[in-house]
Amino acid sequence: MENTLKAWLLSFLHLFFPRQCVVCGTPLQEGEEAICLKCNMDLPRTDYHLCADNPVERMFWGKIPLERATSYFFYHKGSDFRRILHQLKYGGRKDLGETMGRFMAAELTVSEFFCDVDVIVPVPLHPRKQRMRGYNQSECVAKGVAAVTGIPLDAASVVRKKHTEAQVRKSAYERWKNVNGIFHLRYPERFVGKHILLVDDVLTTGATITTCADVFRDVEGVRISVLTLAVANF
Repeated sequence: MENTLKAWLLSFLHLFFPRQCVVCGTPLQEGEEAICLKCNMDLPRTDYHLCADNPVERMFWGKIPLERATSYFFYHKGSDFRRILHQLKYGGRKDLGETMGRFMAAELTVSEFFCDVDVIVPVPLHPRKQRMRGYNQSECVAKGVAAVTGIPLDAASVVRKKHTEAQVRKSAYERWKNVNGIFHLRYPERFVGKHILLVDDVLTTGATITTCADVFRDVEGVRISVLTLAVANF
């Protein structure tokens, strides 16, 4: 009864406030979530999870104890698909993060990308920024991944101890300097011998993820994989 009433209320709401594709703005059809079928088909997927030694993995070679790494889709300046990231980060659409996380995980499960991953760790925001935004967009994506894979999510062990400036429009060197030493690992004993999947919303230079992974450097036997929703394709 409760589910029937909820479905009826949602249908009534959508009658006056139709759901729209976040990319092209067309009304979503029954069964479509966040993006329409056409935009889903046109999404510029990287398919890097099918490629060993792919460009995302090469970004982290020699920097972290990397198992594997990939990003779901490319984005570039002017692309309509940047609206996914913009609405996720600045439009209050935390639901979009979970939806895209589920889409991404569902496609990656056909490969062995999630094989033997023990725990999912989203890259954290500083508490002040998270209070202002109302949520951590990377945690939203990670929740979607966890829902599909069943892998436990740990959003409490890694904390961001320093508030930093936005990375947008910074050079590669400035990005590295901006994030140096900003993370802290609270419970290192939890990760001994574990395979950790770090999840973030977007990958540019890799500075933030590398710095986040660095908090595990003294944890014995730790292995790290990296997954981001998007990767810059300039």
